[in-house]
Amino acid sequence: MIKRYFPILSWLPHYHRRLLGADVLAGLIVTMMVIPQSLAYALLAGLPAVVGLYASILPQLVYTLFGTSRTLAIGPVAIIALMTAAALSGVATPGSAAYLEAALVLAVLSGVILIAMGLLKMGFFSNFLSHPVISGFLTASGILIAASQFSALLGVDSQGFTLVERLVSVIPELPKVHIPTLIIGAGTLVFLIAMRRYAKVLLQQWGLSAMLADLFAKAGPVFAVLTTTWITWFWQLDEAGVAVVGSIPMGLPPLGIPMPDAALWQVLLVPALLISLVGFVESVSMGQMLAAKRRQRISPNQELIGLGAANLAGGVSGAMPVAGGLSRTVINFDAGAQTPAAGAFAALGIALVTFTFTGWLHYLPIATLAATITVSILTLVDVATLRQTWRYSRSDFSAMAMTIVLTLVEGVEAGILIGVVLSIGLFLYRTSRPNSALLGRVADSEQFRSIARHDVETHSHVAFLRIDESLYFANARYLEDTLYNLVATRPELEHVVIVCSAVNLIDASALESLEAINARLKDANVKLHLAEVKGPVMDKLKRSDLPKQLTGRIFLSTYAAWRELDND
Repeated sequence: MIKRYFPILSWLPHYHRRLLGADVLAGLIVTMMVIPQSLAYALLAGLPAVVGLYASILPQLVYTLFGTSRTLAIGPVAIIALMTAAALSGVATPGSAAYLEAALVLAVLSGVILIAMGLLKMGFFSNFLSHPVISGFLTASGILIAASQFSALLGVDSQGFTLVERLVSVIPELPKVHIPTLIIGAGTLVFLIAMRRYAKVLLQQWGLSAMLADLFAKAGPVFAVLTTTWITWFWQLDEAGVAVVGSIPMGLPPLGIPMPDAALWQVLLVPALLISLVGFVESVSMGQMLAAKRRQRISPNQELIGLGAANLAGGVSGAMPVAGGLSRTVINFDAGAQTPAAGAFAALGIALVTFTFTGWLHYLPIATLAATITVSILTLVDVATLRQTWRYSRSDFSAMAMTIVLTLVEGVEAGILIGVVLSIGLFLYRTSRPNSALLGRVADSEQFRSIARHDVETHSHVAFLRIDESLYFANARYLEDTLYNLVATRPELEHVVIVCSAVNLIDASALESLEAINARLKDANVKLHLAEVKGPVMDKLKRSDLPKQLTGRIFLSTYAAWRELDND
């Protein structure tokens, strides 16, 4: 029981020197790679840059205790940062003390919501977002976040949280573009793109191993930060108008619980719920994908608790809402992290930087961080999935397209809400009209196939109807209409067999429909039979009156029904 809520107890007793070496190396690599990203995402959220460092320390340490993923790296992520900015823009002025306090409240609320969901075993909640909708949301969010960095890359002002608002505010500012800022931003952008596309191949051609070449290629943001910071310091470009990070407080974050008035907690409750949902879905998706590569498993319910505890830790340590970051997790995985201790070592490394080296970041250009965000976030724009979904399912593509449009036009909160609604709506629509097929027997066999697709044997007085869906309230009426229509068009029928091989559930509404169908067919001198009813479904049916009222029988197999009713 204790191990269930403290997964660290399942791996720490078996920890040894080899694992320690691998985790320390991974933690060191992650420390160097994610510092620019952490600073950038804090600025994206409208918060002081140091908040991004705070969000990478205590939340990651706490997740090490409660998380089940061996490689998930916790910290600020782009989408959560954008959602944080959208949630806080209406309650306080960015950069103010009230704005920071509201961010802490948002983190605490997210933590409480996630822990409550975990204790209630609501890990299944992530299934309410279909993959096309998630992909559409991430694609639109990537475009939005990239658009939000235009002003920093150009050295102009812009506002808004939708694509239209960003474009409308940036276009009039184009004549005021700050040339030194543009050179730094565009130069960094080109450098980072080149590092992503060509550095690994070139370095391997020059004799480096694949692992080292990949490491150097991913270290592009570190090289960009060091170079542009030195250039800005050497030529004092901040005095020429280049925006820089400025003074970053040195030392670890203060601990304390935010205590604003109750009205603020109420205002931020819904945004906190949406942030919790998005953060959980992104984290669990990444965690499950990487765990599968190593034949490991994660527990979605425990991940809710782990992420919730991490957000609570962020809320009491001056941080913003956090989740499992895509790029930092991939870096952690590729660097060879073996246990969650790698994340803890990375957190300690960032804490060391925060305690001693923040003065070196004073001259870091904001344009460099904007370029880092832009290159990193555009990986979320998944054109391949858009094309595949268009070819495979137009209804799924419609949901994806609507999610993209609403996210771009109305913002991320509207996008995720409509995504949930569309996912559930598509499921209800599809299952409310399940596929059904009249079956016949394949000659000289016990196999049954659709009469519309195969040359099979049939009987005029018996109909075998297979329903390819569980029976519940949304399709109960459809089942009735299908059977009544079948009986009405075939007056010679004496038996109807519902083949339940695909039925995993019969709820109370569907049970009433089956009872009504049984009564109606009895009046028409037609017997109703069931075949291939699964054990769990049969167990529930035995607790009802249907087996006793049924005019026909419940057969173990379709072939048994065929053989019995053939001579009837």
